[in-house]
Amino acid sequence: MDSSTIVKDIPALAPWDTHNQLLAANVHPLDWANPTPKPRYDLVVIGAGTAGLVSAAGAAGLGANVALIEKDLMGGDCLNVGCVPSKALIRAARACAGARDGSEFGIARDTPVHLDFPAIMERMRKLRSNISGHDSAARFRSLGIDVFLGSASFSGPDSVVVDGRQLNFRKAVIATGARADELPLPGIREAGYLTNENVFSLTTLPQRLAVIGAGPMGCELAQAFARFGSMVTLLKQEKELLPREDRDAAAEVERALLRDGVQLNCCKIKGISREGTEKIIALECPDQSGSLRVDEILIGVGRAPNVDGLNLEAAGIQYDRRSGVKVDDQLRTTNRRIFAAGDICFPYKFTHTADVMARIVIQNALFWGRKKTSSLIIPWCTYTDPEVAHVGLYPEEAAKRGIAINTINIPMVEVDRALLDSQSRGFLKVHLAPKTGRILGATLVASHAGDMISELTLAMTAGISLDRIATVIHPYPTQAAIIKQAADAYNRQRLTPRVKKLLGAILKIGRR
Repeated sequence: MDSSTIVKDIPALAPWDTHNQLLAANVHPLDWANPTPKPRYDLVVIGAGTAGLVSAAGAAGLGANVALIEKDLMGGDCLNVGCVPSKALIRAARACAGARDGSEFGIARDTPVHLDFPAIMERMRKLRSNISGHDSAARFRSLGIDVFLGSASFSGPDSVVVDGRQLNFRKAVIATGARADELPLPGIREAGYLTNENVFSLTTLPQRLAVIGAGPMGCELAQAFARFGSMVTLLKQEKELLPREDRDAAAEVERALLRDGVQLNCCKIKGISREGTEKIIALECPDQSGSLRVDEILIGVGRAPNVDGLNLEAAGIQYDRRSGVKVDDQLRTTNRRIFAAGDICFPYKFTHTADVMARIVIQNALFWGRKKTSSLIIPWCTYTDPEVAHVGLYPEEAAKRGIAINTINIPMVEVDRALLDSQSRGFLKVHLAPKTGRILGATLVASHAGDMISELTLAMTAGISLDRIATVIHPYPTQAAIIKQAADAYNRQRLTPRVKKLLGAILKIGRR
């Protein structure tokens, strides 16, 4: 397969510069020769994204004979078209915002900030290619894993075919992930559009960009491109952004997007057409109808599981084209030999959940484990500025389950370091069991919320109540001190009039 074919078939590898050539050499080597299959594998892993790589490396490290199959790029979405490139762009966008807002810190500029968008994108490609060695075919071969590049198709309940060769297995795991979902809008294919699979291949900044979808991806990239200088319109069906998040958190993100110049539009899209290089979006709005002319359209409306071409029926595996492969609480499919992990089977489509599910698969598939996904406490983060991080229950979920909660709410403006950093937008809400102080959930809105939420996730996982966090010494000044402040606030709540009276009596005795 020559390089031109690779570039044509895999949008992530455009442009074909030295950085993407290094990326391809690591995660889809053009001269790769598939090995001769062993008579039988302890574990065959289909898909070399996060779930597949962790499954394969973990099993091989424990002595299993492992085969790993990937038809596109090893590293999956996270490395190639997800977490890694998007966070590189978001960091560059923060730098742009920092330069724009420099006067707040006493930094005077005589000339406007010059933004070099091609350099921003090249930085992203360089960083991505440098990271890619960790997910490379050569590295996994060095771990004793048979790496096969090609499309996998089940040929029976305990065998799969790749590159015309049959691989027999004792156990297998499907980790083929998900892809950008299609949006059934009239004319969209003819007009052309961007998704996460090709937006990171841009080399020219779109002057006018429409983003369809107000979920995490839509909000993150809308803000980033607005900070780069694009005229961004975020089209949403719901009235509010981030419909699954805490409403106060979503409101903070909305205010941040508006500050960065993003236009928010709650309209129904009737269709899309093209005139020359312009793309025209026909809109039906509550007050009036109209059209929006843009240079590019970015769609971020969800993910569809990669089930096509696997011939799952031959292996007796039930699946759904919307929710993916059906698994039980221990990640077993309807074929007890075969497990699934990651976006192909789980509603929480995050890299860190794919990682932990792979670890569950290793235990349950190879070592008679009984680990359950229902026992997981899963945090997540939307990387806007400020970020929105969450773990555990929302108040609405608690109410539906009949669970009483006590909510501690601390605004970031009460945190010294946040004030010093000029990053005081946001808050921490911690939801507690009223009698015990056990943490049931939390939402944190802060510039680095994703880095800070893990203290609360650890407390929930270890069964540590919020009052215990008050005894933990936090360095001063940090933004993470907001968690200790929440714990102190909870302890003040516990100082009821009765307790205060009792303590007063003890003090009187001590004075005698």
